[in-house]
Amino acid sequence: MDILIAIVPALMWGTLPLVVSKIGGSTEQQIIGTTLGALAFALVTFLFISPELSMTAWIAGLFSGAFWALGQMNQFAAFKQMGVSKTMPISTGMQLVGTSLFGVLAFGEWSNTSALILGISALVLIVAGAAFTSYKEDKSKKDENIGKGLLLLVISTIGYVGYVVIARWFNINGWEAVLPQAIGMVVSAILLSLRKGNLFAKQTFTNGLAGIMWAVGNIALLFATARVGVATSFSLSQTGVVISTIGGVLFLKEAKTKKEMTFVIIGCILVVAGGIMIGFTKQ
Repeated sequence: MDILIAIVPALMWGTLPLVVSKIGGSTEQQIIGTTLGALAFALVTFLFISPELSMTAWIAGLFSGAFWALGQMNQFAAFKQMGVSKTMPISTGMQLVGTSLFGVLAFGEWSNTSALILGISALVLIVAGAAFTSYKEDKSKKDENIGKGLLLLVISTIGYVGYVVIARWFNINGWEAVLPQAIGMVVSAILLSLRKGNLFAKQTFTNGLAGIMWAVGNIALLFATARVGVATSFSLSQTGVVISTIGGVLFLKEAKTKKEMTFVIIGCILVVAGGIMIGFTKQ
């Protein structure tokens, strides 16, 4: 049962990009809808858990959530430029590299030789995996969207890393962060979207399903961490990239040649392997 709980984040977060892409809407409608769904789930959770929230928890949680919205919004925008199957492995790889490097520099992780070797080896696998997934067989066709997509993912990674680092820096536990982060997500999503019109259309609220999926995965990760430990729960959560990548090809009909698909599968395996290795450095 504990392992089944630990698999839930991968299922939720791996399926989320497919759901958002199927529902459609503008990037702004997608991020506002997703954050509203996350807020609705957080409010219900808060009624049952009711953690005591300090001023530090509120402020750090709000800023952490704001960074998450920045990260998620730019990832959604990258889907439109490169597709889910190409975006997710690269995005996951950049997040793992970014959070790991920040952990080493700011929090003194990988302080012993074995952790350092394992961590560096993991980063090499992740970078190689991301490179494999971006392989294009017909190099005569210039892909102008790849440059735009990668720029969006750089911004996205800054957002995701900020989301993780702020919560850790101020030592905010998962239950304390749930509601403040969700409020920060919604406020940030709206502020980032103000320049666009028609923000609260039907597709906005339909995308609330994605926010609920993200929140369910987040809560499941909290339970899994308590039951099976950080290393196992974190490692299993990274496997969601396989679901979103393969799903992008099968369900969203993103075009791939057989050779490109082979490279994508190999790349996903390398990224997941790297994520699992990083998970073991957290022991």
